[in-house]
Amino acid sequence: MALALHPAMKILVCNYEYPPVGGGGSVITAMLAEELARRHEVAVITSRCFDLAAEEVRNGVSIHRVSVPLRRHLEAASMISLIGFAVQGIRCGREVVKRFRPDIVNTHFALPSGPVGDLLAREAGCPNILSVHGGDLYDPSKWTSPHRHPLLRWWIASLMRRADRVVAQSGDTARRARAFYAPELATIRIPLGIERPPPSDARREDWGLSESDIVIVTVGRLVARKSVDRLVAMLPDLPERVRLIVIGDGPMQPELAECAGRLGVGRRVRFAGSVSDAEKYSLLGISDIFASTSQHEGFGLVFLEAMACGLPVVCHDRGGQTDFLRDGETGRLTGVGDHDGFVEALRKLAESPGERRRMGVRNREIVESYFIEHCARSYEELFEEVLARRRGAADRDRFTSID
Repeated sequence: MALALHPAMKILVCNYEYPPVGGGGSVITAMLAEELARRHEVAVITSRCFDLAAEEVRNGVSIHRVSVPLRRHLEAASMISLIGFAVQGIRCGREVVKRFRPDIVNTHFALPSGPVGDLLAREAGCPNILSVHGGDLYDPSKWTSPHRHPLLRWWIASLMRRADRVVAQSGDTARRARAFYAPELATIRIPLGIERPPPSDARREDWGLSESDIVIVTVGRLVARKSVDRLVAMLPDLPERVRLIVIGDGPMQPELAECAGRLGVGRRVRFAGSVSDAEKYSLLGISDIFASTSQHEGFGLVFLEAMACGLPVVCHDRGGQTDFLRDGETGRLTGVGDHDGFVEALRKLAESPGERRRMGVRNREIVESYFIEHCARSYEELFEEVLARRRGAADRDRFTSID
């Protein structure tokens, strides 16, 4: 779906991760950039690692990658690579700004992208829209999470206050922005969006599954915050015919495989690894339940993807997903760390095909409001509003100086 006609803008997107590097925040940035590129000129500054090209044009978006040190995984960044992007992004970004001459900068993630977008916008003399995604403000699984450190809290608060607008993708992220960083901050909430799933003709037998199996699927980077080990640990408490498909890769994959073997459920777990979008939707399509034991999600695109495939969702009741998930309507929500409650929710759904179908139908209805064209349209309107306000302020200053 194309965006409505609006004056074309030159939009510079700054995000330290962009596909194939990164997770959900990377994916949404690419979808948003490509949707906006239908009507506008869009350039991206991001990280370069492995054998990725320094510059390329993909789906109408001009991508500029800056080399960062010690990034060993596409799915997870090292502290050195984060710092490296903040330094290299500014240095190389200046050249991009000179050539591209953006009308507006959209910076994704307060750290490490925040300082890059802030400085480049000021040097370009254009507005900066800072989009915060949740994990950049609050990650309970990491001692390095900015909310735990006064200096980082001060730095992020300063970046937020200097931005022309701060966009939070969920009520949870907006609340944490105020609670930990800038209590007076007025954020605008723009929910994220997904692309419409492609048609799939996947068959269970292609993945060693039978029609009598109850298939639970989870999607995400295999890092500590996702807590996939807790989901694996639930399998011994679920009926024998329950199978688990884990979609995603990351540094914890060997540990998770060892955990499954140690618990005697190795043959019931399938690690699919990193897959294409088509393969991901195929696996969602042959599954019965989507589950996530992630400790926190700023939004959770994967929940929407599962809903678009008609799956009930079982997850925790903390995070941005609570904006659109409802216990008993879209699936089940349990408290963080409530092992028994989560197992019981999975068991009841495994035994209730009618309940799964009812929730799946409802989820397909809800997700209609969360496709990428809606997200892009909201961003486009915000950009126009901010640019119009800045032009108005410039005109007032000009007339005041004439008087």
